[in-house]
Amino acid sequence: MSEIIQAGSVSLDVENSIGTITFFHPSHNSLPGKLLSELAKTISYASEREDIKVIILKSGGERTFCAGASFDELVAIEELEVGKKFFMGFANVINACRKSSKLIIGRVQGKAVGGGVGVAAATDYCFATKFASVKLSELAVGIGPFVVGPAVERKIGLSAMSLLAINATEWQTAHWAKEKGLYAEVFENAEEMDAAIMELASKLANSNPEAMTELKRIFWEGCENWDELLADRAATSGKLVLSDYSKHAISAFKAK
Repeated sequence: MSEIIQAGSVSLDVENSIGTITFFHPSHNSLPGKLLSELAKTISYASEREDIKVIILKSGGERTFCAGASFDELVAIEELEVGKKFFMGFANVINACRKSSKLIIGRVQGKAVGGGVGVAAATDYCFATKFASVKLSELAVGIGPFVVGPAVERKIGLSAMSLLAINATEWQTAHWAKEKGLYAEVFENAEEMDAAIMELASKLANSNPEAMTELKRIFWEGCENWDELLADRAATSGKLVLSDYSKHAISAFKAK
């Protein structure tokens, strides 16, 4: 299952009961709306397949895991409903991870920004390299990490999430993210990380599927209202992105 979307792609490869979902976009793995939609659909599809016991979620390329929202799409938004629909893309990816009956292993090879931090936080066990710094940059462009906030807060707590959200122009290191609980393990390079990922994925592929599904349900207890919560947050972001402040700030970021 593979689809090319606006110069980006989402693919699913299955081997030895391990489903590997890879998303890619040439602009630092940023996520335009159609790519977000396909990613959410692919996560849900993989969850339903009986031949998949565990899912690995990764991006292509070497330098950046995910640059977050597509600035090209953000700056073009002129209507509230269009804005809400765009941010619902991130909500749908997070909720697809939450609702998946399969444990999801995250692979973060490089920097994660904004929505990329949210995607990493929505996985159940996340590996990273030392190059996988994190930043919630939304406030710097006039909005805020409203949609991804619940997923990030669930993983690292309100205090650490607040630090990222308020200090929106500063990077935090991969080791900081590990200390806060976003990453389970941090490696010197992608080769070492991939070996560890495959070791864990292989163990899980041979574990009791029913037990893993029950664990997944327990891990996400208390998040049952996220369909409504993230939709409300998407509406908030959709409204704020229409402001003159956001338009100017996003344009300035694009010009850098």
